[in-house]
Amino acid sequence: MKQTVRSQAEDRRQRLLALLADGEFQSGEHLAQCLTISRGGVWKLVRALRALGVEIESLPRQGYRLPQTVDLLNQATVLASIPEDLRPLIERLDVLLNVDSTNLYLAQLDDVAVGRMQVCLAEVQQAGRGRRGRSWIAPFGSGLCISFSWRFLEAPPAFSALGLAVATAVAGALRRLGATDVGVKWPNDLLWRRRKLAGVLIEMRGESPGPAHVVIGIGINVSMPATARAAIATAQGIDVSDLAEVLEWRTPMRNRLAGLLIEEMAQMLPVFSSNGFAPFVDAWRALDVLADSKVKVTSATETVFGIARGVEPDGTLRVEVDGCTRRFSSGDVSLRSNE
Repeated sequence: MKQTVRSQAEDRRQRLLALLADGEFQSGEHLAQCLTISRGGVWKLVRALRALGVEIESLPRQGYRLPQTVDLLNQATVLASIPEDLRPLIERLDVLLNVDSTNLYLAQLDDVAVGRMQVCLAEVQQAGRGRRGRSWIAPFGSGLCISFSWRFLEAPPAFSALGLAVATAVAGALRRLGATDVGVKWPNDLLWRRRKLAGVLIEMRGESPGPAHVVIGIGINVSMPATARAAIATAQGIDVSDLAEVLEWRTPMRNRLAGLLIEEMAQMLPVFSSNGFAPFVDAWRALDVLADSKVKVTSATETVFGIARGVEPDGTLRVEVDGCTRRFSSGDVSLRSNE
């Protein structure tokens, strides 16, 4: 399996984070000894991490600490949680401290072999993206940012429904962690009690018919600070939830969550490659939070009010408007009050 070679500076930052991951104060002297650098060198590393958005507290005569315990992402731990028979499907698994975007990182690599996947996880994204050009806000240690690169030898049936199939795979991973009441809002936002828990962004290059290369980005809120929730609500008008709340504050290990996502995706993508969306229709229907509900659909050219009536085999949304069925392949959808 291919791996990324880290620079000495990034390696030291990772090692410092590992020393601070328990949330307890560590003296500058102790950290310097562990890292075989000077105390001034420790300060420089702390300053560099703060510049990346990592909050590190410091007090005289006590040293440095993270505000809370953090389950740092670790390549070996993630890989060990994946069933052995699926590991050969992973062409590379990169776990990065800092990246502009996990999707962009994978898009810039050489094409993945057909039937295998490249995976990238990052602790910090400087330019994480959601659908329709929105930013994806995920402070250090608060969520899981993971992307998958996959190449179809030929675009499968109902290729446009890939996002819906991905959403069912993400829901399956969350369900295995014990997350209940999780649904999907077309096309691929995962909600818990009408609040956003996770999202999917798919970017593709290729032509139909012919080979198609996709990069699938998944962001999941794990333990979001109140400041981040407020920032999302202000900037995007979206109420969010996280797995700590869903699981009644039993925050899951992010490495375990990453392993489950990789496992679900490694099972879903080959099936979708051969059979398209059909094998996932029933799972999608069980998760569809819009079904038979009043909705507002906003596209680039219009705003439509109606009743959601499920999806077509190609993933387009059916909406009943004044007794007629209209179909939408893109747009923002929101639930309306029954009043």
